[in-house]
Amino acid sequence: MKGNVVDLAVAVVIGAAFGAVVTALVDNILMPLIAALVGKPSFDDVLRFTLNGSEIAFGSFLTALVNFLLIAAAVYFALVFPMQKLNEKLAARRGLTEEEAAEEPDPQLALLEQIRDELKNLR
Repeated sequence: MKGNVVDLAVAVVIGAAFGAVVTALVDNILMPLIAALVGKPSFDDVLRFTLNGSEIAFGSFLTALVNFLLIAAAVYFALVFPMQKLNEKLAARRGLTEEEAAEEPDPQLALLEQIRDELKNLR
């Protein structure tokens, strides 16, 4: 049931809940590990200087960049990688190789192509 509104609503709710889990993972586990290695939980005070009366805080940008990379890694290893493995197992269970699974046409796409071809013939 692709395109189902209920499926989309469930995905949004689960995505919001998973966002809280990933944020807790980064804030409570990964950043303290970095703090144990570096000595500080953030880089906010690193590379802070003033230029013509304007304070430039490169460390804050570095902290945001590290947070982004940690969140991206957590999402990849918690969602994307397991889903890829699950799809491979399902394809293997159906007896399809990776190339055959990629070549398997979507029935809705085939129907839309037929409709397109018929509309071209009517003109």
